[in-house]
Amino acid sequence: MNDTNVILVTGVAGYWGGRVARRLLNEPDLHVIGLDTEPPENVNIEALDYVQADVRNPLLPDLLNAAGVDAVCHLAFIGGVRRNETRFDTNVMGAMKLIGACAESRVRRLVVKSSTMVYGANANNSAFLAEDAPLNGGRRYGYNRYRLEIEAFINGFRRQAPELEMTVLRFANVVGPTADTPFNRYLRGPIAPVLLGFDPLLQVTHEDDVVEALAHATLGERSGPINVAADPPMPLLRILALAGRVPLPIAHPLAYQAVRWLGSSRLGKAIPFEPDYLRYRWVADTERMREELDFFPQFSGDEAVETVGTHLRLERYKPTADEMAYDEERLQQTIARRRQSAAAEEAKEVENG
Repeated sequence: MNDTNVILVTGVAGYWGGRVARRLLNEPDLHVIGLDTEPPENVNIEALDYVQADVRNPLLPDLLNAAGVDAVCHLAFIGGVRRNETRFDTNVMGAMKLIGACAESRVRRLVVKSSTMVYGANANNSAFLAEDAPLNGGRRYGYNRYRLEIEAFINGFRRQAPELEMTVLRFANVVGPTADTPFNRYLRGPIAPVLLGFDPLLQVTHEDDVVEALAHATLGERSGPINVAADPPMPLLRILALAGRVPLPIAHPLAYQAVRWLGSSRLGKAIPFEPDYLRYRWVADTERMREELDFFPQFSGDEAVETVGTHLRLERYKPTADEMAYDEERLQQTIARRRQSAAAEEAKEVENG
């Protein structure tokens, strides 16, 4: 770690921004500023230096300079399947304006969260996709298209501002008990479609490791794109088995037809990404994660998926409000009977004593 003292986290009211801010607040001698258009609900607002503003605000360079921000962790991003002007303006234009503001100010490092989906799933993919592989990801779904556009801008901007260290962490499928991600929605959905005759190798990353990797990169000194994923890559059918899901084989033409309207059908909603990602290999090389970022996920691939399975089982057996009321009534009756029995025993002892 270096002498980074002031860190700004964008999107602090969101899931990832809030979690990363809470993680960074545990670091000694570190001033954390949270930026968002609304106050965060799950962050200690007294410990956090909260600023209510949009990343597109033209005064952002002045704020960065005035606060002496050393590093920015950019997590203001609106997910979603469908593309629209609001999401484009927030995600893509917001990232562009933030990057420009960092270059204008004294910020030394910018960390951006991305996905290995930007590589795309293709029959011609190499066994392991290194960070310099072409970004041929699917553009049908909004969240992946925006990631690709942001990365394209960053790649071009590096030459204009070489003094700004820009780190892009490309995470494999993020899974866990609480994160709302495309692959988590797939694992938790009412059905788990698979393409008949295909069982591709996939990678996952546990949600806690995502937070740790973002914090580690923000405090670190590495720049450039870095793949982040747990070992080992696993066949899709094994992942479903670990999550306790029963696969539903379907012919791949049907899957492509189902997602053509971006999830409007029941089957389309069960596949929140392009079917190619369930058909072809898109395994990322993680050597740079270990050798240069010096980051090692705490959860193996098996362990990460098992946390999803455990959470699903707990939800399945969670009692309803009526069941809880019935259990409470039954427990009260049991307590009353035991009190009566104890009182009778005490009275009997007094009588015999």
